[in-house]
Amino acid sequence: MPELPEVENVRRSLEALVVGKVIQSVQVRLPRIIRQPEDPRLFEVMLAGQTIDSIGRRGKYLIFSMPPLTMISHLRMEGQYRLADQGDPEVPHTHVIFQFTDGTELRYRDVRQFGTMDLAFNPSEFPAGLKSLGPEPFDDALDGRELYRRLHSHKAPIKAVLLQQTCIAGLGNIYVDEALFLSGIHPERSASQLTKRQCDKLLIDIRDVLTRAILTGGSSIKTYVNGYGRHGGFQMALNVYGREGQACNHCGQEIVKLRVAGRGTHVCLHCQPKPRTRRSVQTTATKRVTNQATTATKTAAPGQIGGNLE
Repeated sequence: MPELPEVENVRRSLEALVVGKVIQSVQVRLPRIIRQPEDPRLFEVMLAGQTIDSIGRRGKYLIFSMPPLTMISHLRMEGQYRLADQGDPEVPHTHVIFQFTDGTELRYRDVRQFGTMDLAFNPSEFPAGLKSLGPEPFDDALDGRELYRRLHSHKAPIKAVLLQQTCIAGLGNIYVDEALFLSGIHPERSASQLTKRQCDKLLIDIRDVLTRAILTGGSSIKTYVNGYGRHGGFQMALNVYGREGQACNHCGQEIVKLRVAGRGTHVCLHCQPKPRTRRSVQTTATKRVTNQATTATKTAAPGQIGGNLE
């Protein structure tokens, strides 16, 4: 699924390609892509004659501003936008076409058919998933202290919490794995166990990996391309994601793949030590007490073993 860096690159390419264009007509070939309005034919009618004023992004959502309308698009697994000339051959799985008055058209392709589009007149009509998003990773109001506050009440694994989108918007499987590796945090560690210092570093590492991914066009792990049809290049710089069985770039130990929050998760167990379970902590404490008792027994004076017998 495209994550923040990929969606941001799609946004930037579409901003250069279609902002200012006037929609002549719209063809919806797969009605279930359109969630709002319920009738896809109304979607087509409402957009005819609209001018694309700007394209924004919130988390993994693309936001097409066409005052007084806003179109919210979520690419989900494999959604893609491509600009073409009218009459150019179409690729399979093209489900929505926005025809412009200048003879070009924006084509939405989605092999998995999970993507969605919503039309809204005001923010109160935005999809629930968009309205519930946490702050953007680069939000000035988000610092280590705020991240700690957001994480501290969650006992779930840190990876599961970061994937929820309500803590921080835009993170997905790839960049959560990468950020946790840079921070030396095992993905199964409870979010509530992170210290303030760890939250400071985690936010720095989240921003670092996202910045580098955006600058290199995102990660083309499967089918991702931007609005120009270009692949990203950050997959060449990944430390752990998709590198199961390979040597860690930092310590040389083998990268392993786990299952956390129902997602394939890549980790270096040397750089990201596995958190102790409650049972292991109790076992360690028991061993420590036993060792202390043994030492006391060996050093006790004659007649003191077992206590005072007088």
